[in-house]
Amino acid sequence: MGIMTDKDSASYAVAGGNYGFHFDQELCTGCKACQIACKDKHDLPIGVNWRRVVEYSGGTWTAQGNALTQNVFTYYTSIACNHCEDAICMQVCPTTAMSRREDGTVYVDSSKCVGCRYCEWACAYGAPQFNAEEGHMSKCDLCYDYRSTGQEPACVTACPSRALDWGPIDDLRAQFGTEDGIAPLPDPSITKPRLVIHPHKDAQPWNSANGEILNPKEI
Repeated sequence: MGIMTDKDSASYAVAGGNYGFHFDQELCTGCKACQIACKDKHDLPIGVNWRRVVEYSGGTWTAQGNALTQNVFTYYTSIACNHCEDAICMQVCPTTAMSRREDGTVYVDSSKCVGCRYCEWACAYGAPQFNAEEGHMSKCDLCYDYRSTGQEPACVTACPSRALDWGPIDDLRAQFGTEDGIAPLPDPSITKPRLVIHPHKDAQPWNSANGEILNPKEI
């Protein structure tokens, strides 16, 4: 499916691939199938979610005589690690446990990780998460084991509305554009995420204060 469909499976983890995600906000219904598929595939404990679906809502109602007008909006954003070009998690890691594979994806070398959580505190996307059962950090690696055998990432294949895609970030940007700064996500200039978003019709810019996250306990 998606941009990788016509490629040979050998290219799913090729050196220099610089892979990232494409997310179509217009297609996302907030069903969380991607989140559940990720959690199930990686057998993650309670409280650890490498992919999360954020519900963002805002707007107002205005009385005009006997009528009401509104600009109320709600939309969803599915987010995981963006394998950023300027990955701050790698910069702050004191043991080099946060590493980049030849295909451009960022992963945790558990043999080096001491669980200091510096990466967790530094990442504006909340991607690195501490796995207390294993005693080290953990995060999305774009399903490296699946890709190495010619399979798609679990979150991508699980999405019933095909809102998620993946591939070389240059190809994704050429096909879908360069938008990567939609609220409630942070300023993309900080880490240069390998993420492309097709915005919802009511999407707010990253620096907008017009909405709020409705499911903070879930993320």
